[in-house]
Amino acid sequence: MKNVLILATDGFEQSELMQPKANLEDAGIKTTVVSLESGEIKGWNDGNWGESVSVDITLDEIENCSGYDALLLPGGQINPDILRMNDRAVALVKDFDMAGKPIAAICHAPWLLVEADIVKGKTVTSWPSVRTDLKNAGANVVDSEVAQDGNLITSRNPDDIPAFSDALIARVQDQVPENA
Repeated sequence: MKNVLILATDGFEQSELMQPKANLEDAGIKTTVVSLESGEIKGWNDGNWGESVSVDITLDEIENCSGYDALLLPGGQINPDILRMNDRAVALVKDFDMAGKPIAAICHAPWLLVEADIVKGKTVTSWPSVRTDLKNAGANVVDSEVAQDGNLITSRNPDDIPAFSDALIARVQDQVPENA
């Protein structure tokens, strides 16, 4: 069974973790939530704290990307800002990239791609306030529902979740060539 690792911490945009997670599971793909600490992480929903999600494994328990077919990075302003300051989180993103495995980042989550220094020359999209950071890191930034370049899959906001999920599911199920 395919397995997608979801890297998140408190303050993840609720819809950007919950909906893709459900879509992946509906497609028969296992999901594993990894975070900085065990227990639960709390989402951010419409300007307030939202629902919690159980953490399956901590970052300290994962050595590398082996055993996982892709990495999902939900957005929210708080979540990726905390994670990009964590060396282990950034190293995990780099590990998935070096292995050529799909990395799907939505909304503010491309901050982690910038921090991992993996966007240079890549076509990506994001939440508008992150686009300057992406450009400064050498990315070609577009305003589209989904941008796919090599192993990177990026989207702008919660409205893009259906297309974002479909792109990730197709890639994980090997229905899309890596260069699509």
